[in-house]
Amino acid sequence: MTRTAVILQHDPSIHLGNIGPVLTEHGYDLRIVDVTTEDVSSIDPAEADLVVVLGGEMGAYQTDEFPFLQAEQELLRARLGAERPTLGVCLGAQLMAGALGRRVYRGDTTQIGYRRVDPTEAGAASPIRHFDGVPVVEWHGDTFELPEEATLLASSSDYSNEAFAIGGYALAVQFHPEVTDEMHESWVADGYNELDELAIDPDALRRDREAYNARMQEASRAAFSEWLESLPA
Repeated sequence: MTRTAVILQHDPSIHLGNIGPVLTEHGYDLRIVDVTTEDVSSIDPAEADLVVVLGGEMGAYQTDEFPFLQAEQELLRARLGAERPTLGVCLGAQLMAGALGRRVYRGDTTQIGYRRVDPTEAGAASPIRHFDGVPVVEWHGDTFELPEEATLLASSSDYSNEAFAIGGYALAVQFHPEVTDEMHESWVADGYNELDELAIDPDALRRDREAYNARMQEASRAAFSEWLESLPA
């Protein structure tokens, strides 16, 4: 049986990555929505079998500059209220938190690189356990308050809210487990100004990619496959 996954994408370089093949293998027909050009408000919040909200360079709080972010949060508020399957990655996680009335804001540090995330007790009993001991890509400087409805699944040294779940139908990660080698190289090559400002050596990021990215790919496949298989048929 074919199911539909609506993918809310903010930037063509910040795409599904390794999550795409996992969705296809689990029978999902993918509909990519460019939220910068398409009308998000026209999407039925409950119709798709799955909604995936990807990352982006803007902040979830920049709704005046990027009005589509408000439309996304309204869609997510309705969808999560209906307890429909939803996955958020980085900005997507922040938008989910914002949709549920929590504050999204600029953090104290900018995380760029492969970092460790530590599962909570609940996280160790969830698909997030696959990332335990596996450095994952972080590329963000924003954070959020944990929604009251949510269960915290992982934290990091800089930010306490790295992953959360809501019931059995919603999952959000602040990190970027979807990043392939090609995506990472694109981000590093395009981010030279930011990396220079933060005194981050791009070649050091490349060396870390060689050391860690294959393991992250395996963990990502295992985690998202398990989560998809747990969703109601």
